[in-house]
Amino acid sequence: MTAILKPIATFGRYLQLMAKVFSRPERVRMYLKQYIREMQQLGLDSIVIVLMISFFIGAVICIQMKVNIQSPWMPRFTTGYTTREILLLEFSSSIMCLILAGKVGSNIASELGTMRVTQQIDALEIMGVNSASFLILPKIMGLVTMIPVLVTFSIAAGFGGAYAISFAGILTPEDLTYGLQHSFKVWFVWSSYIKSFVFAFIIASVSAFYGYTVEGGSVEVGKASTDSVVHCSMLILFADIFLTQILS
Repeated sequence: MTAILKPIATFGRYLQLMAKVFSRPERVRMYLKQYIREMQQLGLDSIVIVLMISFFIGAVICIQMKVNIQSPWMPRFTTGYTTREILLLEFSSSIMCLILAGKVGSNIASELGTMRVTQQIDALEIMGVNSASFLILPKIMGLVTMIPVLVTFSIAAGFGGAYAISFAGILTPEDLTYGLQHSFKVWFVWSSYIKSFVFAFIIASVSAFYGYTVEGGSVEVGKASTDSVVHCSMLILFADIFLTQILS
């Protein structure tokens, strides 16, 4: 019975924390400064890793599609078409957010966990500041704001990797270009953005919850960081199934 009640109690604590987070801000200027800082720390600082991973994944997908799918019986643009579909529908939103859950999620959890065990959060509460809203809301808003930028860079870098392979002689750039343009649906791009918005909220809020509610010392901070990444990844996968069914 305890094993069943524990997740329910945790979810209830999460909802209570989110209610505090989205309460009315006390000083908008103070929140704005934090919001800009979080956009840089959580979003801009992740662009390099997003570009690198997306470039190589785009190249690998293109190679795999060429080697394993294309045949004399299929159109030559099939490689470009399938590469585009994979990048737009899954990789640049779902898989990229799973990667960011490890980088950004652990960062949020460890930062807030360290503030909790060093009693910095308690000091904010004593000063009359809504610490949950002051510390967590800018992180959620900052990551949700930067996600479209990261997704756009991911899509562009993935296509860049595919073109790098085409120039290496795997297939012609003309066939790749035609495949990327064939039966293109703008809704797939919007679907990728919508999914990434939800995943960004999951990453920021769940990681903040585990960091904010940590109890103990440095060991518990490390455990909270690990738990945040694990639970963010699981929730992203569950949400991906649900959103794919709705948006398709």
